[in-house]
Amino acid sequence: MKVYSVELEISGPTAMWTRPDTGSSPVSYVAPTFSAAKGIFESILRWKSVNVKPTRVEICRPVQFHRYTTNYGGPLRASDKIANGASFQFYAVVLTNVCYRLYADATFATHHGSTTSPCHAYQEAFTRALERGQWFYTPCLGWKEFAPDYVGRFRPETQICTSENHEIPTMLRMVFNKPQSGEVGPTFSRNVRLDGGVLRYA
Repeated sequence: MKVYSVELEISGPTAMWTRPDTGSSPVSYVAPTFSAAKGIFESILRWKSVNVKPTRVEICRPVQFHRYTTNYGGPLRASDKIANGASFQFYAVVLTNVCYRLYADATFATHHGSTTSPCHAYQEAFTRALERGQWFYTPCLGWKEFAPDYVGRFRPETQICTSENHEIPTMLRMVFNKPQSGEVGPTFSRNVRLDGGVLRYA
């Protein structure tokens, strides 16, 4: 079966790809997880008849970590803080000044019931939407408040940061147990390597 690929470049001042093992003061992975990359692609165009499968990410700026603090005033605060109208200070370690090139394959969602693969049409529609900035919803760099400053086709001046080499013992792959309409059931990839600025998703 022919593979139809899609790609995009995304950059921004701040990103957060949360490591689940870092608890209540989360720390970011150095690159987006499989599910985060999938979410970025689907923010541009999402069809029920097509599954988007990220294949790799290229880091195009040096990895820089930064401490981040925000005041949370939502319903998950302790009851005494809610009663007193007090905020909860939330600490994290995020990435700053990020730029990525993302690649994915559009595959036929066989559960959809159609007998005709729409992947070629999806590829063309995705490219048009990306060029026009007509998104399914606003892309983000992990957390919703971290909006990108660029989303689009590859820029000629963007280059892979080949000095970035990392070993990640355990990396979150998917939060849900199905590509679409799944239930919470996290899966992880083991012994992930990022070589020469490139991470290939298993």
